[in-house]
Amino acid sequence: MAKNEIKRYSLNFGKKEKVLNYACQTYQLSRPNKVGAVMALIRECQPQTIEEWEKWYFENAQTDGKNSFKITKESLLELGERLYAKITEVVIPEWQDAFNHLTKEDCIDYIYNLTINRTFDGYLREKSVVNDGLAKIFPELTFDESDPELDHAGDIDYIAKVGKKAIGIQIKPVTAKANFGSYSLTERMKASFADFEEKFGGKVFIVFSLDGEIANKEVIEDIRKEIERLK
Repeated sequence: MAKNEIKRYSLNFGKKEKVLNYACQTYQLSRPNKVGAVMALIRECQPQTIEEWEKWYFENAQTDGKNSFKITKESLLELGERLYAKITEVVIPEWQDAFNHLTKEDCIDYIYNLTINRTFDGYLREKSVVNDGLAKIFPELTFDESDPELDHAGDIDYIAKVGKKAIGIQIKPVTAKANFGSYSLTERMKASFADFEEKFGGKVFIVFSLDGEIANKEVIEDIRKEIERLK
């Protein structure tokens, strides 16, 4: 039986896609506080056609956050104009400067630094966050490194058993997202976290590390509530 092909409506930006995606993510122009929680919105809408979805979106979509406002075609246009300004005024000049000064030695040093130095730095941060932070805050739990054989291991660094269930911990350096309050999960991470919760019963928490300490302190209370729920 021939596989049914799904019609695609997305535009193809070719080689421009990389720079558009980079700038859009870097300057957070597609976050829920800018365009709304689009996947939640479309699931609520359950559209049969793209026209139905477009109409429903502009009738119902609002930005997330304290200063929430109704999204319009004009507000999306303004985001597009901001994206263009960021690319032409910031991204292109920065990249051109990098291209003009990039050397073979930079590339050799980068690969070595990424493999050896940054890995070791990350390892020390993880150990500090877990041993000097989480383990002392939750002494009743044992935080074990995630088994590399598991499907979700790339997205979950530590597992802590709560009875017959468990919670997951992912540790990220705070530089991964300066505004970690609006950090957005990738689709792969969402799938990994959902798979973990289905298998172990508990949620996965992202802990941001700043110099080996927990930067997003509010996650501590979230973890505490989840532990109580699982008991």
